[in-house]
Amino acid sequence: MEDDVDGTSSEVPREPNEELKKLLQFKVYKRRWFVLLVLCLLNCSNATIWLTFAPVADQSAQYLKVSLDDINWLSLVYMIVAIPLSFGTTWLLDTFGLRITLILGSWLNMFGAVLRFLGAPSREGFIVPYPVVMLGQTFGALAQPLIIFTPTKMAALWFPDNQRATANMITSMSNPLGVLLANIISPWVAQTSAQIPNLLLVYAIPACIICFLATLGIRSSAPPTPPSASAESSDLEPFVQGIKLLLKNKAYLILLLCFGSGIAVFTCFSTLLEQILCVQGYTNDFAGLCGALFIVFGIVGAGALGLYVDKTKKFIEAIKINMSFSALACIAFAVVSLMRQQKAAVAAVCSLFGFFGFSIYPVAMELSVECSYPVGEATSAGLIFISGQIQSVLYIILLQALTVRLTDSPQSTCGDAVLSWKVPTLVMAGLCTLFTCCFVLLFHTRYRRLEAEEQATYGTRSINNSATDEHTPILDS
Repeated sequence: MEDDVDGTSSEVPREPNEELKKLLQFKVYKRRWFVLLVLCLLNCSNATIWLTFAPVADQSAQYLKVSLDDINWLSLVYMIVAIPLSFGTTWLLDTFGLRITLILGSWLNMFGAVLRFLGAPSREGFIVPYPVVMLGQTFGALAQPLIIFTPTKMAALWFPDNQRATANMITSMSNPLGVLLANIISPWVAQTSAQIPNLLLVYAIPACIICFLATLGIRSSAPPTPPSASAESSDLEPFVQGIKLLLKNKAYLILLLCFGSGIAVFTCFSTLLEQILCVQGYTNDFAGLCGALFIVFGIVGAGALGLYVDKTKKFIEAIKINMSFSALACIAFAVVSLMRQQKAAVAAVCSLFGFFGFSIYPVAMELSVECSYPVGEATSAGLIFISGQIQSVLYIILLQALTVRLTDSPQSTCGDAVLSWKVPTLVMAGLCTLFTCCFVLLFHTRYRRLEAEEQATYGTRSINNSATDEHTPILDS
């Protein structure tokens, strides 16, 4: 059944070429909001499955009869699976399309959530609950790249150019929203170890509903007619050829390295926050509050920046400014995290770090498409995610190796193992500052997708893009 056409259409400031008048009006369909909703729910559900056990590690270890290190592996499996699987995901998304990818991701997500619940029943006598729960987590990890890589593709296929950054922002920020919900729901539901099965059921039910919506509700990978000129050629470059083009694109490689480093810094911050703060006597509850402020302010910042970029198309300026403020916030955190009884300062710095840092993610993903067009959206955005995951592993190993065991720390709430995080936090701030400076000074590019849309509509190139030379070849950015 054909959707009702939304009233949105692209506005033009001047008379186009006669032979290209047919490209003036790009229809958009109300169905795009349903696709966006399903992707948001799926992204949020997958994030809650990822971090189900982290906020209730002690209760989970007691119920599953394993150590805390084993519980940590239930979260780490996501990172381990994502790196090798990501290459296949980009190929799948660019080859078979959005619909197949989302449905496959929703089924893997649902199967993993249900398997976890079945693997940890409340009845006595079940022999090996932990391996079954780990298998369920692995299925969720298999679904993660299929879900995380799709926002740029969905925005390009279903939304007009004046809504793409906002759509990408909404779907991308649903993942940290899921992280926030997991940190709220898990401690609330599983206050004792006996309530772990109830917790797994709470996360399994939404996964089943979302799978039902995706399977029956998403009927096509793209709308009947494209919302923009670039959407008509979204799959122009094959996967292998796209990889070759990206490796020759200097601007993309700078973005790949610098923004990947930014993702790694944020992963380290989220992972190590409680361990860093407990040394100075801050409680786990306060660390959880700081993590929540980090995410909430990040979502607010992402919403504001996404709307701004959709209206102005100033991708580069927005990212460079926000990355600079993020580096300053990271430096401030390295300083205030060494101070005791400074809750207000620590909370404020975490909020600012999230506000400026989180907002970069959806805009940077859009910029990766702009500077690499006509390479497929999943390929350009997916490689940046892979870069972030690889650098995250390296950074966490490095920072942990730089810790020093303290012999005396009377204010610590960390338990027996008290480590000094002074050097690691300073190194983290240094890395953040280094790659921010590299990006600000070295990154320049044209907005290739916007240029292609301008050329398709008017038969001429837009001059209101970035400040690079107009005659720069397509592979030299």
